[in-house]
Amino acid sequence: MKDLKQITVIGLGLLGGSVSMTVLRNFSNVKAVGYAHRESTAQKAKKLQIATEVTSDICKSVSNSDIVILATPISTFNDIFKQIAGNLKKGCIITDVGSTKVSPHKWAQKNLPSHVYYVGSHPIAGSEQRGIEYARDDLFDNASCIITKTKNTNPNAVILLEKFWSRMGCYVKILTPAEHDRIFASVSHVPHLTAAALLNANPDELLRFAGKGFFDTSRVASGPANIWADIFITNSRNCCESIDKLIDELLKLKSAINSKDKKQIEKLLEQARTKRAEMINYKINTEEVIS
Repeated sequence: MKDLKQITVIGLGLLGGSVSMTVLRNFSNVKAVGYAHRESTAQKAKKLQIATEVTSDICKSVSNSDIVILATPISTFNDIFKQIAGNLKKGCIITDVGSTKVSPHKWAQKNLPSHVYYVGSHPIAGSEQRGIEYARDDLFDNASCIITKTKNTNPNAVILLEKFWSRMGCYVKILTPAEHDRIFASVSHVPHLTAAALLNANPDELLRFAGKGFFDTSRVASGPANIWADIFITNSRNCCESIDKLIDELLKLKSAINSKDKKQIEKLLEQARTKRAEMINYKINTEEVIS
């Protein structure tokens, strides 16, 4: 960690901007370079002092970096790996903040040179907001961060990234890419799909009567459509399997309600209530942020 001189963040939206700001806060001797392909975003980043240096030249942004972090839509990763491959110095670690991991690992293996090391990262932080104006330097405080590795991943790169995300404020857990994608299909990706489906199932004239419960349940559907489309496409099999499990549970409730089986309805609702209480207690006991 003491040898880190420069960290580059590619993509300066909510997550990328927050990564850069947190680097500035926690790594006083490290240069934070931000890349934005839109000039308007680059100008905002400079005005908000998001990074030590902001550039619209992606190759220049990574040329002297020890760590490069992709914070762009997942569908851009493959092309970005190709673009930057010839400009990465020996020993550079490439990571990202994407929500799926199997595809990025494959693309990195295919397109990055052997003298650099890719490790997947997924900080469990953010909001339904988007844009650099929502970036903040405490976004990762007490959040989980999943690091993903395969049998080919450089172990020293994994150790360094564990220390990096820990200093950024995160509790770090390590999974394989396949484990990560299976788990987050259930606890992140399908909940977003469910919120979207709930909204689409109701016409506008009914939504005018929605209260706080509906607002809370549907909040995540405000996330950017392009980001989430990438997530679903790059984790399609796991998402579809999780959707099937959700449909099974809905059908259990539908059957109990249709037959007016109060005991079964209460059993299913109480089961969910107990599981939610256990989940919250676990998060409180581990001091993880619930946002």
